[in-house]
Amino acid sequence: MPGGSDYKGPAEALSQYTEVVGASDAGVAVKGAKNPYTSRNGHMFSFLAPDGMMALRLSDDDAAEFLDRYESGPVIQYNSVMRGYVSVPTDLLNSTTEAAEWFDRSHAWIGTLPPKPTKK
Repeated sequence: MPGGSDYKGPAEALSQYTEVVGASDAGVAVKGAKNPYTSRNGHMFSFLAPDGMMALRLSDDDAAEFLDRYESGPVIQYNSVMRGYVSVPTDLLNSTTEAAEWFDRSHAWIGTLPPKPTKK
């Protein structure tokens, strides 16, 4: 089953999210039927929230640059701020090429973290 196959949020947001992931150079696939996300070495680095908001996990320097450049707020899920994540504004999500560049930066940074141990 492709990622997002049971996603209950806005169909347009899912389409844009999968388009950004597909346009990136990362070569990753969208996972998660109900909650679409991407991961590398066991670390989630992007996801699509039920309300259609895309979030990216960035390094501190990249996050500061992102927040300076775009009107973006904190990512809040289940009444908690997700540290290290930035919310991708709708205008940026609509610009597939530019959003894919930030997606690639997120993917590259996550690759510097040690892999999470498997649970097997």
